[in-house]
Amino acid sequence: MEYNNNALVLYNLLKNDGIINSVGKITFELAHTSVDISTTDTVGQSLQSWLKQYMLDKNIVFMEMDNTQEFPDFILDSIDKENNLLEVKAFNYNAGPGFDIANFESYCDFVRIKPYILNADYLIFGYSMTDAEIKIENIWIKKIWEISSSSGTHPLKVQDKRGIIYNIRPCKWYGTNNNRFPAFTSQEQFIKAIYNTLREYQHSRINADEWLSDLKMNYKKYYNKSLDV
Repeated sequence: MEYNNNALVLYNLLKNDGIINSVGKITFELAHTSVDISTTDTVGQSLQSWLKQYMLDKNIVFMEMDNTQEFPDFILDSIDKENNLLEVKAFNYNAGPGFDIANFESYCDFVRIKPYILNADYLIFGYSMTDAEIKIENIWIKKIWEISSSSGTHPLKVQDKRGIIYNIRPCKWYGTNNNRFPAFTSQEQFIKAIYNTLREYQHSRINADEWLSDLKMNYKKYYNKSLDV
């Protein structure tokens, strides 16, 4: 698997600096009173903010979107906004990956016209928390299909509430290889899973065949090769 060089540099730098098994905490201070936060609600955002400062300290070149809520979290480049895309995710290692990868229909809309987002890297922190102490148990660098799978209800594992699909959800890609629904092994499997989920999803405003046709056309324009789906 080929990952973006700049993402690999960051990933390896974190590992070499001993991020795994590192321990920290989140402290909030106001009016001369401080408190250590002992809930997991803000850990993900705090880790992303910490990573930004880490990259500044290490002189790693990066950009952020004007709207920080937009994809991706960081672009590990000073000019090119279509490569070296980095999303940062975090989850409670003891509970398993429960984060949202992306909003399902928003991702479908985005990837059909900007197929290069398929190649974004995902830097993932698995942490544990004891009282207010946060310990980094492991980190991973992954592509979106390597943390996605099918499920018992849809070709793509998603958050489904009363028949309405909201977000793409991750599978458990690490540990013993006895998962009923293992992670996809290729970009093509992931795209097929989106397509088949769109085909069966009655509430979607997106036509599955038109979506796949547009994606193939734009993929060919961007990469000058056909998408084998």
